[in-house]
Amino acid sequence: MIPISVVKLDEAAERLAVEVIRSGVIAQGPMVARLEREFADLVGVEHAVAVNNGTTALVAALQVLDLQPGDEVVTSPFTFVATLNAILEAGATARFADIREDDFCVDPEALAAAVGPRTKVLMPVHLYGQPADMDAIAPLAQRHGLGLVEDTAQSLGATISGRGAGSFGLGTFSLYATKNLTTGEGGMITTNDAGLADRLRVLRNQGMRQRYQYEMAGHNYRLTDLQAALGIPQIAAYGENVKRRKDNAARLSAGLADVPGLRLPTELPGRSHVWHQYTVLVTDEAPVTRDEVIARLTERGVGCGIYYPKTVYDYDCYREHPRVVADPAPVTERVVRQCVSLPVHHHLTDSDLDQVVEAVRTAVGA
Repeated sequence: MIPISVVKLDEAAERLAVEVIRSGVIAQGPMVARLEREFADLVGVEHAVAVNNGTTALVAALQVLDLQPGDEVVTSPFTFVATLNAILEAGATARFADIREDDFCVDPEALAAAVGPRTKVLMPVHLYGQPADMDAIAPLAQRHGLGLVEDTAQSLGATISGRGAGSFGLGTFSLYATKNLTTGEGGMITTNDAGLADRLRVLRNQGMRQRYQYEMAGHNYRLTDLQAALGIPQIAAYGENVKRRKDNAARLSAGLADVPGLRLPTELPGRSHVWHQYTVLVTDEAPVTRDEVIARLTERGVGCGIYYPKTVYDYDCYREHPRVVADPAPVTERVVRQCVSLPVHHHLTDSDLDQVVEAVRTAVGA
């Protein structure tokens, strides 16, 4: 089976992890600080604050914006549930703006229409490795005096007009095992605002600036040096790994370009794609359904995944939730029926890619 994702850490990560173990400093320490510096450089920001996972990054980013009961955060309905859970955990109300089919990200026009008197934060999601249209979204937030939190969990290194995703407001990143850069579990918050960075560092450490000097009601959001040691060597190799993903995506697109009823992902003008996922749509014009394609791919040894099978609020635990406002999202509702992600990771061989292309073509009946 060709897997949808692969986790491989090299000898450099092993050596650095052993160094941490032997040092006796395995909680937050100098390795976390080093990871933060190198991560900030990669994104192109002044500050990066490490936390224990990507959901925590979202929650903490919202918490330092001082949301009050009744304040609304507008985000995408096409995202992993952590986006919604973080809004609820921060005490805010979640609203949603529909996506565009060409980038799977929130539509700036729909986002503008969703802004109301209680809106306090816009939270675009940079999905699958391609960022949302921040050239339109960032000015929208500025015009209305709104906070801007970028859910960049899947798009580390992607750019908009040459500017890094996660550099327009508070950027939040996941370093989960299957991400393009991983520490197993982990997260990062990026910003150019020194005041917000300082508050985040105090918040993640039980509200302490120094031992027993409490400045706010805080939490234990810390990352460990042992986790940071796994991530640091990947930063140096990150550009090359993304290039391999880009090359793999190009080979998939070339091989699948003429398949009837299959809509392929694209890298849009002015934006770079880091190909966390290669997601196609099995449209209504295809001779088979999306679920039939998945079954046939599995039979032929090609791993695939549905990210995501429903709008994020279309579950019993959210349908009647008083702080979840589920506005209609017709584009998202169509995409969740049609989307399927194919292997594109940088560990694929040429033979693997040929097998994926052949399997998809056969599954769709091309």
